[in-house]
Formats: sequence, C-alpha cells, structure tokens
Amino acid sequence: MAIIITDECINCGACEPECPNTAIYEGADDWRYSDGTDLEGDLVLPGGKSVNAEEAQEPVSDEIYYIVPDKCTECKGFHEEPQCAAVCPVDCCVPDEDIVETEEFLLQKQSFMHK
Repeated sequence: MAIIITDECINCGACEPECPNTAIYEGADDWRYSDGTDLEGDLVLPGGKSVNAEEAQEPVSDEIYYIVPDKCTECKGFHEEPQCAAVCPVDCCVPDEDIVETEEFLLQKQSFMHK
C-alpha cells in the first residue's frame, strides 16, 4: 500500500529529500513520473496506466506535502521501512488504506522506475 501524508502535516519538508523515488512533493507543486527515476517518454506503468513520464501532472494537494501513489513503493528495494514515516516529526506519513499493494508489486514498481 502507498503512504499518504495526513492533514496533520506541518509542512516542515523533512520527508521530501528522504524519498528514494522522488514521490513526495510540496503542496501545489506539479510532479512528473520522470522526477528522480529512470522513466522517460511514453510508457505503461506496472498497473497498466499509460502515461508520458515528462508530462507535468496535477498536484495531489494544494496545501500540504503529498505523496504520489504511483511512485510510492514504501521504500521497498531501498530501505527496511518508509523513510518519510521514519523522519516525520508529527507522524503524519501513514499507510493509505485505500491503496493496498503487495510487497511483490511494490518491488516491481521500484525496479520499473529504477532500471
């Protein structure tokens, strides 16, 4: 499952540099699949969605830091635990109960983004 940042976020930014997939963005910032990954051009994500890696995407939140679910792997393949949750001073980086993914799928996403 992906990690989300709850509205208890104090916008400290501690989580952003810790993400190995560059899946965390400041509120209102556009994001790209290519940011911090090896993805480029038109491609099909492991979940089947067709995207262009360089195309700017709408922010998930306009007010607080946010995590892009398609890029979040809970740090699988990099660390033992989600680094955003490990450094968050207010414990607002939590599992997203609406996006449940197996460890196998998270590792597949990780290897897809970082060839």
